[in-house]
Amino acid sequence: MSRGERRTGARVAASKGVAFSKSPVLAVRVPNWRSRLVLFVLFAAFLGLGVRALWLQGMSTQFLQKQGKSRYERVVELPAARGKIMDRNGQVLASSLPVKAVAAFPKEVLKEPAEKLAELARLLDMPMAELRTKLDPKRTYVYLKRQVEMDAVEKIEKLKIDGIDTRKEYKRFYPQGEVMTHLVGFTNVEDVGQEGMELFHQKNLMGVPGSRRVIRDRLGHIAEDLGMFREPHEGKDLTLSVDSKLQYIAFTSVKNAVEKFNAQAGGAVVLDVQTGEVLAMANYPTYNPNDRSKLTGAQLRNRVITDTFEPGSTIKPITVALGLETRRITPDTVFDVSPGYMMVTGKRIRDTHNYGVRTVGGIIQKSSNIGVVKIAQMIPQQEMWEMYTKLGYGQAPRFGFPGATAGRVRPWKSWRPIEYANMAFGHGLSVSLLQMARSYMIFARQGDIIPLSFLKVDEEPIGQQVISPRTAAQVRTMLESVVGPEGTASKAQVAGYRVGGKTGTAEKIVNGRYSRTDNIGYFVGIAPMSKPRFVIAVMIDNPRGALRTGGSVAAPTAADLAANALRAANVPPDSSITDIIIPEEPVEESL
Repeated sequence: MSRGERRTGARVAASKGVAFSKSPVLAVRVPNWRSRLVLFVLFAAFLGLGVRALWLQGMSTQFLQKQGKSRYERVVELPAARGKIMDRNGQVLASSLPVKAVAAFPKEVLKEPAEKLAELARLLDMPMAELRTKLDPKRTYVYLKRQVEMDAVEKIEKLKIDGIDTRKEYKRFYPQGEVMTHLVGFTNVEDVGQEGMELFHQKNLMGVPGSRRVIRDRLGHIAEDLGMFREPHEGKDLTLSVDSKLQYIAFTSVKNAVEKFNAQAGGAVVLDVQTGEVLAMANYPTYNPNDRSKLTGAQLRNRVITDTFEPGSTIKPITVALGLETRRITPDTVFDVSPGYMMVTGKRIRDTHNYGVRTVGGIIQKSSNIGVVKIAQMIPQQEMWEMYTKLGYGQAPRFGFPGATAGRVRPWKSWRPIEYANMAFGHGLSVSLLQMARSYMIFARQGDIIPLSFLKVDEEPIGQQVISPRTAAQVRTMLESVVGPEGTASKAQVAGYRVGGKTGTAEKIVNGRYSRTDNIGYFVGIAPMSKPRFVIAVMIDNPRGALRTGGSVAAPTAADLAANALRAANVPPDSSITDIIIPEEPVEESL
């Protein structure tokens, strides 16, 4: 059919009254199976939707309920209180106080008047600029401040600012403050231990948080409480070995000494001879654990347990004890230490004075380097190394305290003669003050050494024999002579009590060389000598002034500490001597 004929047909159809849709021109032949297929697909789809709707709403409702709850129901964590830390007598050293975290939905809070926001900033103790920075509209939810005191939270809630949310939490409080902080430690804003016993016993102290289900509105407010989901469980309490009274005495003694001798720092430790318990451990400078906003590294350092130093003359009794134990010498063995110096492989070793001829007891009393070196030269190096090892020098400490250092003792095979000679009087090896104090346990006890504990001990531990009771008694006699008018520790005397000990002074290493101006003075002692109760060790770091040796700075500090500690512990006096004689020019130990 031509184009002209089609046009003519259309006009004819129109003139005869045929509908436009019936026009032969528009007639299209479609197979019947196609329309039926489309109808079947549509029917199947609607049937599937119907079955799915019936399943979700009639047979299985859990999915929709879960999705619905996710829109409005929340699980709120309930914090658990951390366990208390107490001293041996039950006095609280650390406890948890209820506080709240203040958070916000920024978009809602920013709608409030400027006056309310200014008052909010004041109650949160933060500048207005900082508050506006935290209220970033791009953020959905933000913490404004953690661990806010309850009285401030109540005032914030009275402002009735839409979009402010508060959540319960706990804040650690330390009643003893700076006195106990290096022992107890502290926690962070998440209530996790960061230092001291808070860190070491984190697992036992921390509680198990609970939770409850609630319905929150769009502003984060709890609209309905749906009940407890899991009960919180508080952490376990911890009882330490420390005695708060002795701790305060030790801290005060160290603080006064650092200030008196214009020293850089100081530390002290008091050990129970019978149980190995750490009764006091003080450091200065220190810090307030309740306000650490200005905390410095020098304040944070626990010098008693983490710092190491050359023990100097305090190690001389160890050298002598080994000589006595192996029967190479006796307390009455005589040594000529004149003319005040000696040469070892071309290196000079000297005493502060020419002490002439001295017994072993006299060598300890006058702290003669030459005498101790001559004793050490009678002992094989391996035996000396084994002695150091038994005492824990250079060994990984097991004190139950974080950060405890092992010190340094090189293998004996690498010792040259001059190095071995230096070790005999405390140079060329390093220890911590706590390690040094523990090693004196063999003299305070019957020659055995026991583990130390920062927790209260109910039963006396089993010791490891290092020297015989006979040797221990012989060395105690020598140590008591040191704390007398003729010894280097005359300033360590305590009226009414027999005290023994040994002073030490070591030059600090600066830029790889021994400094002539920087040194550490220390004293390790036992009291009372008739029936030892305490081992007391004191360290004064870098005193500035005319008094710089251990006998001048550490010994009087130890005497003050011991006098007050013995009385506080109700230890009966064991001496009738009440008039202390201190010579005008006390004997100084050799460096």
